[in-house]
Amino acid sequence: MRFNRVQRALAIASIAAFGLIPFAHAEPLTGTLKKISETGTMTIGIRQALLPFSYYDNEQKVVGYSADLCRYVIRAIQERLELKELKVAQMAVTSATRIPLLSNGSIDMECGATTNNVERAKQISFSVTHFVTSNTFVSKKKNGYATLEDLKGKSVASVAGTSNIRELQELNGARNLNIKVIPVKDHAEAFLMVQTDRAAAFVMDDVILAGFVSNAKNPADYEISDEVLSVQPYGFMVRKGDPAFKKTVDDALSSVFKSKEMASIYAKWFESPIPPSGNNLNMPMSEALRRVLINPTDSPDPAAYLVQ
Repeated sequence: MRFNRVQRALAIASIAAFGLIPFAHAEPLTGTLKKISETGTMTIGIRQALLPFSYYDNEQKVVGYSADLCRYVIRAIQERLELKELKVAQMAVTSATRIPLLSNGSIDMECGATTNNVERAKQISFSVTHFVTSNTFVSKKKNGYATLEDLKGKSVASVAGTSNIRELQELNGARNLNIKVIPVKDHAEAFLMVQTDRAAAFVMDDVILAGFVSNAKNPADYEISDEVLSVQPYGFMVRKGDPAFKKTVDDALSSVFKSKEMASIYAKWFESPIPPSGNNLNMPMSEALRRVLINPTDSPDPAAYLVQ
């Protein structure tokens, strides 16, 4: 008896369904997924004081917006690998150590607030964007610094190894501002320099600055400039050349972005009292982020996030 094309396809599908021929095979695990599957452990790079993204609360537990999203990714990886149990180890990273520790295999993914840009993409890969921020600066309100030109000839702090300090240095040269750029090891040190008048301002992402201001003894003493130096997308860092792992991370984030939980996660960290101070950042979701959540992208181009 001769089979037509449709009958032949149905026959093969029926045989495969009963396991008589190897009709479909799961792709073999590679890279980070293989490593996690074999060890039963995933190591996450966390930040210790990057409020409200990743930081220690009063009980020394890692909390924050990025930490919450990271848990969805971890769950998706566990399900993807069909692991009954997945041990999650945490390693503290800084702006200077996060890329080396990812590249050498010490961590499998960084769950913080790292700007996705073309320069970093030469070394590592980024997940789809999970937040959109602006590079700006904080200073003491009494000084009345509104623009970068107001900081001409003054000392300005920023964190070593960040895109923020690089942009500050570039603008400093291009505008002949003669600013003394002071690189520091972390955000807390930079804000402390403003508090103690060792720096006139601290250049960083607006949302991170808002977190430090909200936790200051007298938040009203500080103000974040209206001038926006640039728009920057945040993503989770993963190792370069590992498309299967990146896709798993991207799919997990895209899924939560489009879920009912996403609005609650955002409101929890940006529109509600947060630990340890109980202060509220009062940052409604930007239109740029709304667009990203609807149509996820991993583009490093700031222009892709500008709202027309």
